[in-house]
Amino acid sequence: MTSISESSRPAKGSRVDLTAGGGDNASPPPRRRRRGLGWAERLEIAALTGPATLVFLTFVIFPVAMAAYYGFYKWSGYGAPTDFIGFQNYITILKDPLFHDALKHNAFIVVMSLVLQGPVAIGLALLLNRKMRGQSLIRVLIFVPYVIAEVVVGTGWGLMLQSRGAVNDLLTKMGLDQFVTEWLSDPDIAIWTLMGIITWKYVGFAVIIFLAGLQGIPDELYEAASIDGASYWQVQRRITLPLLGPTTRIWAFLSMIGSLQLFDLVYIIWGQYIASTAGTSTMATYMVSYGRNAGSFGYGNAVAVVIFLISMIAALFYQRFVLRRDTEGAITGGAR
Repeated sequence: MTSISESSRPAKGSRVDLTAGGGDNASPPPRRRRRGLGWAERLEIAALTGPATLVFLTFVIFPVAMAAYYGFYKWSGYGAPTDFIGFQNYITILKDPLFHDALKHNAFIVVMSLVLQGPVAIGLALLLNRKMRGQSLIRVLIFVPYVIAEVVVGTGWGLMLQSRGAVNDLLTKMGLDQFVTEWLSDPDIAIWTLMGIITWKYVGFAVIIFLAGLQGIPDELYEAASIDGASYWQVQRRITLPLLGPTTRIWAFLSMIGSLQLFDLVYIIWGQYIASTAGTSTMATYMVSYGRNAGSFGYGNAVAVVIFLISMIAALFYQRFVLRRDTEGAITGGAR
């Protein structure tokens, strides 16, 4: 009679499956080679992305390339450009103090838009996220300024903020003559007047974005915090604001790009020449004033290219150092 140990011993010359026992010497299973995309998948991708790619190339890449081309010429806008001047337009832009002032104004608008609109929008979003009477009406009223056309907003505020406009007239009737001032022509006040109009115009858009972000926060977190005895402000600080981080970063990116390209409100309220003297000029108004209106279309195209490069560099840096933590979690399809 053979023992159990002898019967369980493998026969001589037989192969032992080391992977079955899960030992340390078990060799990993062979990796499957990734199968490349077939022609059917490639045609499907081309059919789905082709129209969008064609539109992008036609209305984005091609105009930018043509603007860069015309920027190398002294061109009046009529006929083919023939007076090649190289980088002279770009050198003039970088040396022009008026462009430096416009760039500083854009930077100021970028920073103050984040500082003013962010806290106001978050506060209104937290208020409107709670159940209250007339909630829908208040949301609509806050969002209405954003959907009004810029030309209407600029014309309306431009008329009300004139020296004898409705704002100064109202202050006079209320006995607040000390606050009557030149809202549009005083260089020390005009830029703040612009920031007030921008905040009134675009804070509704920020509120809608933050409300959408608040809807994505699970109610279980608030219930758990309530059970633990957390106060309202502790809940907002420890739960709401951290979980609103991705939404806040996306809104800040949109606000930053929009501020760098601001044109319509400034041009409508202050005009092409008054904006520079009032201290509210932007890179876009500079481009129109010293490009198209001056008959120097080659110079205007060069300014447009500079604005595009500044916006692209700012967007790439923001993507690299701010949005990276949000995009890393969305990467799929294997380890990086």
